[in-house]
Amino acid sequence: MSDSEKRQTLKGDVHTHTSAVAVSARSSTDTLSAIRHADDALLAEMGYKSEFKREFSLFETVAFAFSIMGVVASVSSTYSFPLYSGGHVGMVFGWLIPSLFVLTIAASMAELASAMPTSAGLYYFSAKLAPPKYAALASWITGWANVTGQVTLVCSIDFTCAEMITTALAVGSDGKIVLGAGATFGILVAILFTHGLVCSAATSVLARLNLFYVLVNVCTTVAAIVALLVCTGNKGTRVSTTDAFTLFENNTGWANNGWAFLLAFTAPMWTLTGYDSAAHIAEETAGAARAAPIAILTGVGMTASLGWLLYIAASYATTSVADILTTTLPLPMGQLFLNALGKEGMLAIWSLIIVVQYVTGAAQGVDASRVVFAFARDNALPGSRWWKRMNRYTQTPVNAVWLVMVLSMICGLLGFSETALSSLAGASVIGLYTSYVTPIFLRITSGRKTFVAGPFSLGKWYMPIGIVAVAWVTFIVVLLLFPPASTVDAETMNYAVVIVMAVFIFASVSWMVSARKWFHGPVSNLDSRAEGASTTTSDEKLHEKQT
Repeated sequence: MSDSEKRQTLKGDVHTHTSAVAVSARSSTDTLSAIRHADDALLAEMGYKSEFKREFSLFETVAFAFSIMGVVASVSSTYSFPLYSGGHVGMVFGWLIPSLFVLTIAASMAELASAMPTSAGLYYFSAKLAPPKYAALASWITGWANVTGQVTLVCSIDFTCAEMITTALAVGSDGKIVLGAGATFGILVAILFTHGLVCSAATSVLARLNLFYVLVNVCTTVAAIVALLVCTGNKGTRVSTTDAFTLFENNTGWANNGWAFLLAFTAPMWTLTGYDSAAHIAEETAGAARAAPIAILTGVGMTASLGWLLYIAASYATTSVADILTTTLPLPMGQLFLNALGKEGMLAIWSLIIVVQYVTGAAQGVDASRVVFAFARDNALPGSRWWKRMNRYTQTPVNAVWLVMVLSMICGLLGFSETALSSLAGASVIGLYTSYVTPIFLRITSGRKTFVAGPFSLGKWYMPIGIVAVAWVTFIVVLLLFPPASTVDAETMNYAVVIVMAVFIFASVSWMVSARKWFHGPVSNLDSRAEGASTTTSDEKLHEKQT
C-alpha cells in the first residue's frame, strides 16, 4: 500500500471513529434528555410542573445525601454525649445500636422516595397514603414537623461549626483567646449569611460542589481515624481493646446506668439525619425514582459505618474520660485530638473538620430551603406567595433560602444556654424523625393496599421493617425530650421540648382555626387548560391571595 493510500485509510479510520464518538455523544445526550422528560412526566402525574433544572446525576445525588450528614464533623460535635453517657461503651455501642435501627427507617423511606419522587417528599407521601378523610391533616403534621427539624438542623450544624472555630482559636493561641457565647453567636450569624449566598446558587453549581463535599468528607474521616490510632499507638497511650469496647462510665448524674447509656443515642440520631434530602432534590435529579433510594441507603450506610470506625478509634485514643470532660475547650473532641496529635497536628486535622462542617451546613441549607419551597408551593406556610417564588436567574427558591437562614439565626439564640447543642439536636431529631415515621406508619396501615411501588421496593419485607422503624422512632422521640443530666435548672434544661411544643401549638391552633378549611394537602400547580389536572379549590385560591 502506498503512503497516499495509507494516509487516506487513516483519515477514513479517524473520520469513522469521530463519527462513532459523535453518534455516541448524541445517543448519550438523547438518553439523558429522555430520562429527564420521563421524570417530568412522572412529576406531572403527581400534580406538579417541573420548575427546577435536573442537574444532579446519580453520583451527585449520593454525594449530596452523604455530605449532608458530615460524619467526621458530626462525630466531633457530639463526642461529649457518649463521654457522659457510658464512656467507652457509649462511644462504641451507643453508636452501633441506633445505626442498625436507622437503617430500617432509611429502607422504608427509600421505597417511598422511589415511588413518589417529588421535592414535597414526606408530607406528600403522608397525604397519598392516609385515608382521604385525614390526608390533609397527615400532610399538615408531617410538613410542619419536617420544617421544624430542617431549620433546627441547619442551626445546630452551623452552631457547632462556630464552636469548632472558637476551639481552634483557643488551641492556636494557647488559651489566650477564649470567646464567649456572644462571640460564638456572631460567628454563627456570619456562617449563616455565607450559607445563604451559597444555597442561592444555581442547581448546576450546587451539584458540582457536592463532588468536592464528598471528597473532603471521606478523606478527612479516614485521616482522623488513622491519625488517632497511629499517633496514640506511637505514644503508647492507646487503651486496651478490652477497655475500648467494655469500659463503662456514667457521668450524667442519673442513678440508673441503663438510662444513662440510652442518652448516648443522641449522637448517632443527630448525625443520621437529613438523608431525606435525596427526596427533596428529586425534582433536580435525573432518574430520580432510581437515584433517590440509592442515595438514601448509600448515604446512611456509609455514614453509619465510617462513624462507627471513627468512634472506635476515638475510644482507643481516650485514655481518661474524666480528663477529657474537664477540658476548657468548647468541644471535647478538640481536646482528644490535641492530646493525641499535639498542637500542630490537632490544628491541621481540625481545620479540615471545620471545612467538612461548613459544607455540611451548606448542604443542609439547600435541603431545608427545598422543603420550605415545596410546603409553600402548597400554600401551607404564612407568606407562602413569597417563599414559593423561584429566582428567574438561578432557578432556585432564593426567598426560601433566606427564610431558613433567618429562622436558624433565631434558634441560634439558644447558644446562650449551657445545653444549646442537646436542645438543638433534640429538636431537630424529634422534628425530622416524626416527619420520617408518619408516612412509614401510614404505609403499613391505611396505605398498604393503595401504595404503588417504584423501581425500588421492599416487597413483602415492608411490613416488618416498617413496624421496627415506627417502634424505634416512638422510643427515641420520648428519650430525647429528657435533659442530659438528672439535675435541671434554667441553664441546663433541654429546650427541645420548648421548640417542638411551640411549633406544635402554632400548627394545631392554625389547623383548628383556619387551615382545615383551606388546606387540602398537596396542590397541583399544573396549568388546568394545558394539563387538565389542577386541583386548587376556591378556598385555597382565597388563602393564596391572603398569604
